[in-house]
Amino acid sequence: MKQDFQTPQEIRQQIWKELGRASQDRHHAWRTPVLATVGVGGAVNARTVVLRGVDVASQTLQIFTDRRSPKVQEIINQPMAMFVFWSARLNWQLRVQVCIANQTSGSEVEAHWQRVQQTAAAADYLGALAPGSSCPEAFSACAVPQQTNNFAVLTAQVSEIDWLELGRAGHRRARLRQDNWQWLTP
Repeated sequence: MKQDFQTPQEIRQQIWKELGRASQDRHHAWRTPVLATVGVGGAVNARTVVLRGVDVASQTLQIFTDRRSPKVQEIINQPMAMFVFWSARLNWQLRVQVCIANQTSGSEVEAHWQRVQQTAAAADYLGALAPGSSCPEAFSACAVPQQTNNFAVLTAQVSEIDWLELGRAGHRRARLRQDNWQWLTP
């Protein structure tokens, strides 16, 4: 049953509650948002990523990636990016503006890697070739793992959320910045 969130505070709390759930629940619609970055030459690049962590207090989102991925260089060149989330259950879309920091070493990265390397996902960060590289042979030949891990943590500081709720009785939209709430025309 869909709940009706009315006040800005209720909506804000529900957004962060759902984001937190998404980082833990593989079946949550917001688990796999689209991340858009500025690519080489100014073109926009968008791809689906997996939301791995949410910190409500610091208003940050985390994803993991291979440090050799093109998105890492894009983020180094231009750290401003956007996540797009959609939930059919809530009929909510979020467009989340962020500034992303890339971490490839340090205690936080090591702690995450210790957990990831115990799973099948570890192979995603052990490939001999960088993501998007040309593969000279059949895929299975290119997927041979190596010993060196290429694990990186991308931490996105949320600067603004554009929230849109679709409803039969009418749509609602708002912009959220820290403690500022502004209703917008849908």
